[in-house]
Amino acid sequence: MHFATNIVREIYLAISIGDHASFRVDEYAGLHPDLFEKRGYGWHIDNNPGASMMGAIPYSLNRWWIDGVVDSVRAKRSTSESPPAYDSPWPLAREFYANAWRRGLDFKLGLAAFVMQALCMAPISALGVVLMFGVLRKILASDRPALWFSLLYAFGTPIFFRTGTLNQNLLTAQVIFAGFVVLWNPDKLSNWSPGLRFFLAGLAGGIGVLLDSSGVVLMVLLFLYGWMKHKERRMQNLLNFCCGALPALALLCFYQWKSFGNPFFPAQYHMPAINPYAQTGFHGYVGVQPRLLWALLFDYRYGLFLSCPLLLLSFASFRISKNYLPKLEFRFLFVFFIVLLVFFSGVNYTNLQFNTGVRYLVAIIPFLFVPTAIVLMKLSPRIAILISVPALIQSWCLAMYRDVERGAGIAEPLIRIFREGPQLPALTTIYRMKAFRLVLPYETAVIAAFVIAGCVLYFVWRDGISVAE
Repeated sequence: MHFATNIVREIYLAISIGDHASFRVDEYAGLHPDLFEKRGYGWHIDNNPGASMMGAIPYSLNRWWIDGVVDSVRAKRSTSESPPAYDSPWPLAREFYANAWRRGLDFKLGLAAFVMQALCMAPISALGVVLMFGVLRKILASDRPALWFSLLYAFGTPIFFRTGTLNQNLLTAQVIFAGFVVLWNPDKLSNWSPGLRFFLAGLAGGIGVLLDSSGVVLMVLLFLYGWMKHKERRMQNLLNFCCGALPALALLCFYQWKSFGNPFFPAQYHMPAINPYAQTGFHGYVGVQPRLLWALLFDYRYGLFLSCPLLLLSFASFRISKNYLPKLEFRFLFVFFIVLLVFFSGVNYTNLQFNTGVRYLVAIIPFLFVPTAIVLMKLSPRIAILISVPALIQSWCLAMYRDVERGAGIAEPLIRIFREGPQLPALTTIYRMKAFRLVLPYETAVIAAFVIAGCVLYFVWRDGISVAE
């Protein structure tokens, strides 16, 4: 429902893998500022390839009908036609649409993005919610609050907003938190042996690195936690962890070798320094910057605690956590937060969040939500509801409107939705395209989409509800 049509850099690589089993994105040169050419190696994306590799799986399985639609559209178009108007407030978006249309890529990119969001991002986020429910029901010792808090985690935090696009930060959040839970094993959530748990945690850490460079920091923290948690057979645990991480790390090295001729340096090392944020420090990394520390938390366009004030409750858990969490686990929930905050405060690219909303610190939302849920559990139900409902409203408005660059930043989606009514990102894009002849007014189409989705959800859930009763 809330799929966003943003064509992020990872989508180009995902399509190239699905279409040609290739890491080169020459076909899409010039369509995105994060695509660059390395002489002798072709065009590539300026990021690790993990999210693209995940997105390529559902895209490959759906190529049979996507290619059919794209071929049909291209056959009906005349080469002499001019691109139809696209009524976007952003000049670069209008230029991108015109270029994609001229190349016959507009339908291909749009349908590929939809498939990746619907069949990759949404299921992975849903599994993350299931995992959060499993953790909360163990530490809170109550199923009903765990269920409601898990739904709050799903729809009352930026997890909902970020699921709308193919995003490596959110995928990193899911996989690293899963690795942490595997090592933690709260109240014997699983019966796996320590060796298997370290192997799976290493696998999670390796995938985190494959997804994003920040995964290196998170993988080290993951192992450090396991090292302190399990004091027996430490060398064997280290070996198991490394064996788990090796496949993903080897795949990353292979990708970097094939793409840039060097298995050890990431894409950022090879990208030309045309971006002003990459021209200082070591390819954009300059060390801790107090201004960015503050901005990551409280910038009016992307600050974590303005995007999700609910997470501020996590800091109220220090006095009550001992009744729910072991000391080591509680401390590491905040260690992940602090270390990642410090790391990204030294990355100049953090400044670019102003046009995308909260993104870099999404990876620590699951870690902060656990102590947040503990605080909510200690509050009276009425107060917990009074706190949760605004969080759900803010998150939903952000997922519907998504634009935080103009106006009041993070508050702009709230203002727009309450003034103009509900919106859906994909419908907004379609109604801006003059190529479509649409019968229903925009507001009617949005309401119809919600009604249809509500009916589908009812028929999906009614048998399960009757069984539960």
